[in-house]
Amino acid sequence: GQALIYGEEIIEEVRSRNDIVDLISTYVPLKKKGSSYFGLCPFHNEKSPSFSVSRDKQMYYCFGCGAGGNVFTFIMEYENQTFPEAVKILADRAGIALPEAELTEEQKRERNKRQLLLEINKTAANYFYYQLNGDQGQQAREYLENRRLSKETQIHFGLGYASKYSNDLYLYLKKKGYQDQILKETGLLTYDEKRGAHDKFWNRVMFPIMDVNNRVIGFGGRVMGDGTPKYLNSPETMLFDKSRNLYGLNYARTSRKPYMIICEGYMDVIAMHQAGFTNAVASLGTAFTAQHSVLLKRYTQEVRLAYDSDGAGQKAALRAIPILKSAGINVRVIHMDPYKDPDEFIKNLGAEAFQERIDAAESSFMFEISVLEKNYKQSDPEGRASFMKAMARRLLEFPQELERNIYIDAIAGRYGIASEELKRMVNSFGASMSREQVEAAIYQQQEREEMPAKKRVEKEDSVLTAQKFFLTWLIEEPSIYDKTKDYINEDDFVEPLYHHVAALVFEELRATGQVMPARILNQFEDVEEQKTAASLFNTRLKTDDDPAVREKALNETVKRIKKNSLELKSRSVREIADLQKIIKEKAQLQKLYISL
Repeated sequence: GQALIYGEEIIEEVRSRNDIVDLISTYVPLKKKGSSYFGLCPFHNEKSPSFSVSRDKQMYYCFGCGAGGNVFTFIMEYENQTFPEAVKILADRAGIALPEAELTEEQKRERNKRQLLLEINKTAANYFYYQLNGDQGQQAREYLENRRLSKETQIHFGLGYASKYSNDLYLYLKKKGYQDQILKETGLLTYDEKRGAHDKFWNRVMFPIMDVNNRVIGFGGRVMGDGTPKYLNSPETMLFDKSRNLYGLNYARTSRKPYMIICEGYMDVIAMHQAGFTNAVASLGTAFTAQHSVLLKRYTQEVRLAYDSDGAGQKAALRAIPILKSAGINVRVIHMDPYKDPDEFIKNLGAEAFQERIDAAESSFMFEISVLEKNYKQSDPEGRASFMKAMARRLLEFPQELERNIYIDAIAGRYGIASEELKRMVNSFGASMSREQVEAAIYQQQEREEMPAKKRVEKEDSVLTAQKFFLTWLIEEPSIYDKTKDYINEDDFVEPLYHHVAALVFEELRATGQVMPARILNQFEDVEEQKTAASLFNTRLKTDDDPAVREKALNETVKRIKKNSLELKSRSVREIADLQKIIKEKAQLQKLYISL
């Protein structure tokens, strides 16, 4: 379906002029291993690299979460773009001029809807701002004054107030001529059978949420008085995706500081910007995600965490650190004790003192160790010994000896241990465990919590696996085609998507004797379909270098695929003659032996 907009030739030209290894390595650090490149997957949180990028296939595939595709898929997923947008980004990157795209009616409708939603959000933001500064806004103005936010700051962040009446905004937007059909999609209103339409936000100080281009895409509101919840965010809409936006990033990205500061809420961001720390951002009422780190990586190489100093804040920091690190971002942690958050700290001790804390921010590793320490009873010799062992294990995370020794000395100094003794312990662990075991031991626990169930690649039935394995093998060794073409073709792949991909593969093999997987992926517009198709070209079974083992694997694979296809055919035949033909083929299958 994609060729409609630009034409297949152009799409293929854009793809072939953007080398996948060059493209992805500008986002993710990659190391060459064999014929592929490996790195930490940007689409799920992992500690040992299972994300592979192949120059030969011009594809990427993650063996951990199943994300995969070509350069277009990567830009669509990583940058949250549609297919035509991804084509445009990559065409610009390769210096290719695209013909003016003819938009389909549906695309025009989508584009107009997006524009309309942006317009309504802007109108609402203006309305809330007007309310804050009118007669009704007295209490909200006092609240902001108590939080010591200047008039300039309030204007800069476009703060507003949603009045106590529960359908003010609704009536205002209706008066402006907006229809219910589009208003339903703004996330600003609640429609219910009995009461009709009413505002989602009322009696709250309003914080417009902007994207990096300063367009209002959603709102947060803090209740006046004791209502719950204290903070309320817009629901996800066509414009607003919490896991891909950070509050304050529209200003922070132009701050020209060498690092960004992440804090917990709007108030912290606003207080910090007012105090001159214009590089502060916050995630929008959700935990920090891999997409957030991807977004930050565009603007910075280093992050300082300014999460609350309580237990929940520490937990949030421990969760965010590995996510940031796997995006290749350097992380440090700011200590704010005796205060709870940056806002309180700055009010009490001022901006200069806060700058000192930022400069003294601790490496994320030392922070993790200090949290780890709380799990062990230090006064008890056994507790202290267990803590030392846990530290020694954690120190094995640093593969470079130089870096490891710097941390060994720092930890030894902090905990009053002889650094030689700690070094000995680390080395003895290192000697008895392989790199993989070390990583497994350290991260087993975290990985269990981190990887959402839906991301785990489902164990498929053996027939589909055999089909995937066979397609991967055909691409890597096209010579297999001649040996198997008399037995297997696209009709033996029954599942619709597998059939579509197999047909394209066999067509290329017949025409040219080889296959370019990335070109085949151009045929699929939907990211989920691209992922599934990518998995068909990245299925590895442990095929040995031993020719006998490989031969056996090939024969088993061919027989399994063919047997399944014959069984399915036999269920739908009507004629006796056809059934006899299938029975004969099944008998021949028993005798079949392909030698490599």
